[in-house]
Amino acid sequence: MARSKERDQSENPKSAGDDHSNRIKNPDDWVSGQEPMTGAQASYLKTLSEEAKRPDLYDPALDKAEASKRIDQLKHEAGKAAD
Repeated sequence: MARSKERDQSENPKSAGDDHSNRIKNPDDWVSGQEPMTGAQASYLKTLSEEAKRPDLYDPALDKAEASKRIDQLKHEAGKAAD
């Protein structure tokens, strides 16, 4: 039994610690990118757009990919403004 468990762990790519399959992907390449944005995305995007005084960037009908891009845009703009 120990042999089987040892083999299972060595064949599990997540146990190796060097798996790169979870790298950040472009939102345009997401399989679920065209699904409606999540509640967390909606809340975060609304907050960021209000803080940036850019309420036009919040749209409750956005999909996951577009919401992610707008969140990144607002975070980037906020980072530039902080410099």
